[in-house]
Amino acid sequence: MSVESNAAKSNAAAKLVYQIFDLQRAVRCVAAASLRGQDTGFALQGVLRFVGEGESRATHLAERLGVSAPVLSRHIAELEEHGYVVRRPDPEDGRAQLIALSPSGAEKLRVIEDQRTTSLQGLLQDWSEDDVELTARTLKKLAESLRTSARATTAGSTNTTEIVEE
Repeated sequence: MSVESNAAKSNAAAKLVYQIFDLQRAVRCVAAASLRGQDTGFALQGVLRFVGEGESRATHLAERLGVSAPVLSRHIAELEEHGYVVRRPDPEDGRAQLIALSPSGAEKLRVIEDQRTTSLQGLLQDWSEDDVELTARTLKKLAESLRTSARATTAGSTNTTEIVEE
């Protein structure tokens, strides 16, 4: 590979890093505005989303979220206090517990995802459907590349649920 090609790739990667940071800031601002009056903050909503993918042990959730067990335990306790999650003994290991959404947690997650979808539709109203689909495919490709990296492998599984089109 030529020096010029390496420099171009490095420059492109630097631009991508900048855009990712910029996107993270923008998402945080939009999320903060949409959280006003909610009983769950951004972190709790993220935990709720992962719990919503299916019943699992807290240790597995902590790995997927990239947080420590004590941090996740506090989040789970708060979600349980709101009635959004339930715990039950793991039949394979009596010392462990399985965590799942309660019916009200499933409804809360549906409401959150509907609100986020409506909000994003409003923000992207001047985008073409092709632009939205291209962006979704590109973000999916980026996430898959990051998941297969050594860092993501070390941090644990980061698989997310596919969005099913109706």
